[in-house]
Amino acid sequence: MALRELPSALRRLAIRDVRSTAVSLAGALRRYASGEAASVKEVSQDFQDLESQSSLASAPDSGVKVNGYDPIKRAAGRRRELPPSRYQYRSPRYYRGPLHPHQPPPTSDPASRQFVPGPFSHTRLEQTFQSTISSDLMTLGYAHRPPGTIDVPKSDRLRTWDDSSPYHKNRPKRGPRGPEGVLRLVEKDIHWRNIPKITGVTVHSMIKGAIDDSSHLHIAGMMLQAVTGVRPVVHRAKHSVSGFGIRQRMPISLTCTMRGNQAYEFVDKCINLVFPKIKDWEGVKGTTGDSSGNISWGFSREGAILFPEVEVNYDMYPPKLIPGFHVTVHTSATSDRHARLLLSAMGVPFYGKLVD
Repeated sequence: MALRELPSALRRLAIRDVRSTAVSLAGALRRYASGEAASVKEVSQDFQDLESQSSLASAPDSGVKVNGYDPIKRAAGRRRELPPSRYQYRSPRYYRGPLHPHQPPPTSDPASRQFVPGPFSHTRLEQTFQSTISSDLMTLGYAHRPPGTIDVPKSDRLRTWDDSSPYHKNRPKRGPRGPEGVLRLVEKDIHWRNIPKITGVTVHSMIKGAIDDSSHLHIAGMMLQAVTGVRPVVHRAKHSVSGFGIRQRMPISLTCTMRGNQAYEFVDKCINLVFPKIKDWEGVKGTTGDSSGNISWGFSREGAILFPEVEVNYDMYPPKLIPGFHVTVHTSATSDRHARLLLSAMGVPFYGKLVD
C-alpha cells in the first residue's frame, strides 16, 4: 500500500518509524567506520604530516635558543645579502586612518617623515614667558567664583524668529546683525590650562611696484626672507582690475608665516630693536584686532630699514625698492583684551582707547 493512501494518523506514525530507523542506521555506520579506522595500523601520508600535539599544549621553551641567537653572526654567515627592502624601512607617506594595517610612527620618532629635530634651545622671550609672564597673566586674569555663585544669564548670541510667519517654525536661529555676520569668539577666563601664548606670526606685504616692474617683487622677497628667516609665498591676483593695471594671475604680494621659536624671535626683535628706533611713534593702536585674539601692526619703508638684517646689509637693497609690510601676531587668546594683555606684558606699547 502506498504511504499517501493511509489515514493521516497512520501516516505520521509511519514517517516517525522511518526517521528513527534512519538515525539508528547512521549511528551504526559511524561506529563501524571509527572501528575500521582504529583497526588500520598503517597511517596514510596525509595524516603523517599533522602534528601529534597542539602548539598551545607544548611545554614552554627553556630559553636556550633565544639566548643563543646571534643575528649578527647569522647575517655574516649568509652567502648573499637579503633584498634591499629588508634593510630599509620608510613609514607610510599618508595617514590612511586608524584601521589601516600600516600606521606611520609618531612625529617624535626619527623614522617619521614629519620628524623635526629640536628645539635645542628656547629664545629669551619664550623663557621669560614661561618663567614670569605666564604666571602673571594667570594671576591678573583670575576670576574668583565662591561656591554658590549664581551665573548672570547672558543674551543669546543668535537671533530668534518672531513667529510672524508659519515658515519661521523649526527654522534655525539667525546670525548676528551687521555686514560681516560673523560670530566673535566667547572670551574664556584665564586659568592654568589656557594661558594665552603666541602661536604664530604672519608678515604680509603688498608690492604695488610689481605691477610695472617685477624687480620690486624680487627685492621685497629677499628682504622679507632676510628679516623673517622664512621663504616667502607669492600670491597672485585672482581677478583683473583695469583701474589699477592688475591682470589675472599676476604676482602681487608676499607672505611669510613663522611658528615656534621663529615667531618669538621676530616679536622679540620688534619689541627690543625696532620699536625704540622709530621716531615719533606712539605705539600700536588699541583698536587693532579681529575680535579673536590676533593683533596687527605695520612697518613703513623707514621702519623696515631699522631691522638689523637690513641695516647690516643696507647697500644690497635699492632704497626705493624696499617695501613696508604688515605684521599679524596670532595668539591662543579668545579675545583682543587677553591678547593685548599678553603682548603688553612682553613689551608692546598700546595707545588710545582700548576696545574689548
